[in-house]
Amino acid sequence: MAVLLLTKKIIKKRVKKFKRPTVIDTTELGDVECLYVLQESWRRPKGIDSRVRRKFKGVTLMPNIGNGSDKKTRHYLPNGFKKFVVHNVKEVELLMMHNRTYCAEIAQNVSTRKRKEIVERAAPLDVVVSNGQARLRSQEDE
Repeated sequence: MAVLLLTKKIIKKRVKKFKRPTVIDTTELGDVECLYVLQESWRRPKGIDSRVRRKFKGVTLMPNIGNGSDKKTRHYLPNGFKKFVVHNVKEVELLMMHNRTYCAEIAQNVSTRKRKEIVERAAPLDVVVSNGQARLRSQEDE
């Protein structure tokens, strides 16, 4: 197992995502059908009467500069590594020099056979695979 380079404790200022305010309003309507569907990803409200833009008490919060995480621990996973998405065995070999900072995460569209190859190749290189057991367990049980 590779020894982590990160020694600082990871503190997330805010874990909850900022949602688009109009999306929240349409879900609260309940049975009323919505004429349009908006994505949940944050967009700044620009309406002249918007309660969110005017920052009324008890309304959805807007992201500010102070909501960001610490620069040194930004993008780190709870296991202390940064994520590197891997699609094949060659990409695992890229992490050989950076196995104390990055861990491999096998992409969602990789087959079971390739997953097995990636996990086997990562072991001697001392690269941590965050989802190494993903589709392998269900195959072995059957």
